This record gives sequence, C-alpha cells and structure tokens, in this order.
Amino acid sequence: MLDESEEIHPLFHGAPSSTEFKKLRKRIVRHTREAIEQYGMIAPGGKWLVCLSGGKDSYTLLAVLYELKWRGLLPVELLACNLDQGQPGFPATVLPDFLSRMQVPHRIEYQDTYSIVMDKVPAGRTYCALCSRLRRGNLYRIAREEGCTAVVLGHHRDDILETFFMNLFHGGRLATMPPKLVNEEGDLFLYRPLAHVAEEDCERFARAMNYPIIPCDLCGSQDGLQRQQVKQILDSWEARSPGRRQVMFRALMNARPSHLLDPKLFDFAGLTTESIKSDANPEGLPKLR
Repeated sequence: MLDESEEIHPLFHGAPSSTEFKKLRKRIVRHTREAIEQYGMIAPGGKWLVCLSGGKDSYTLLAVLYELKWRGLLPVELLACNLDQGQPGFPATVLPDFLSRMQVPHRIEYQDTYSIVMDKVPAGRTYCALCSRLRRGNLYRIAREEGCTAVVLGHHRDDILETFFMNLFHGGRLATMPPKLVNEEGDLFLYRPLAHVAEEDCERFARAMNYPIIPCDLCGSQDGLQRQQVKQILDSWEARSPGRRQVMFRALMNARPSHLLDPKLFDFAGLTTESIKSDANPEGLPKLR
C-alpha cells in the first residue's frame, strides 16, 4: 500500500503505508525538529538554502524540512540548490528533473571545481578537503545572491560522530561538526538539522521513497579515506555492542570541562577550596571517591 493522499507534499507521494515506515518517518521528523529547536535554527524572515547532492542524506533532509513546513512547524522559505562540480559521469539532469517534478523551488549551479582540485592536489592524495572548501565558498556565494539567511547541509549523527573521532585520532583535539555556526564573514548561518538523525535511518528512508540516489564516489577518491577507516571502527564497536553509537553521541552533548584538561575551558589555576565550598557542585557531577 502506498500513500496517495493529495494532502501531502509531492515529495511524499507514494510513501509506503507500512507501520515500520511510518515509525521511521515519524522518528526522523521528531529528531530533526528536536535539533532545530534545541540549537535555535529558526529566526523570523529566514530563508534557507538547502544543499542537495543527490545522496540519501540530502534527499532525507529536503523531505523532512518540507514535511515540517507542510505542518506549519518550519516558518522559513526553502530553496533547494545543487552545485554541479563538473565530476566526470555526474548525471546532470537527475536533480533538476526530480525537483521540478516535486514542485520544489530550486537553483542548479555549474562550477567546474573538479578540474581545479585535480590540478592542485598531488597524485595519491585525497581531494575531499580542497573540494569541500571550494564547494562551501560557492554555496555561500549562492546563498547571498538568493537572499538566504542560512546554508543548510545534510550531515547526520554518524557524520558528526565520525568527525569527532577523526579529530581525536588525527587532529589531537576534541571537536566535531557543530549543528549551527556562523561563517567566517559573519553574514550567514550554517545549519545541520539532521544532527540527531542516524545514517541508517536516512538510508532506509531514501531507499523506501525510491528517490533517484546519485553515488557519492564519482571522483574516485573515496577509498582509503580516514573517514572510511573511522567508520569501520565504529561499525565494529556497534556490532559488538548495539547502541554504542548513540551512547557516544550523547557524550558529545554532555561535556564536563572541569573533568577534561583544557585550561582555556576551565580555570584550573584559579581553583581554590573556597570556590568549591561556595559552589559545591556547579556541573551536577557525581562525587569521585
């Protein structure tokens, strides 16, 4: 059975009516709404540039944002955007056709950043860092041209967790993708509304909806990336202890500066017994024995 109701956005026409899919859809909507509210993403007069790559995550992002808007829970204007970076074999007509068919306002931009990356990055090195910087710069430019207040990306919970471990293992710092930030110029927000949504849920949702998914490995630089290695580590932990990913993700939302070692976050040098007496347990921490 498929959802053929005319009372829904075209993005959801043909949605499976199974109980399992309805639970999945409701969970994604709940987690997205939770992140939007928790991190204060909605502002009066907002216009969001929703970045669409054609992968499972960006399709899920677009659909859930339109569902929230359809329900009156997201009072912002949405503009979908795909940046065609000139990758060999990229199916340039898939997204324009899809967005037109779904009645989604959109902008398709062609910028051959692929050739720049191939020219600048030495053989054997991965392209992702430079490619990402060039892509982000173009998206900020497009957002300004369209009068948008925010650039919206489809990074999910697992992306955020993987980035944390990449910084931990290779960067020597505790940091990850934030759900909300201001760009360097200070004129645009960057939002990640899927911050609380699991990658597996994005995969199941996009596949169930039969969205025309474009593979993310067209540039050929995906094999052997640090992110793939971290993903394998997390997969093995999850296999041995189901639910481990979510526990680790919750830890990112529950930092204790006084129980880390960064003097920029906590004034260890200024800590005295008197300050402890005046504020016995400021972070609600369990007492250590």
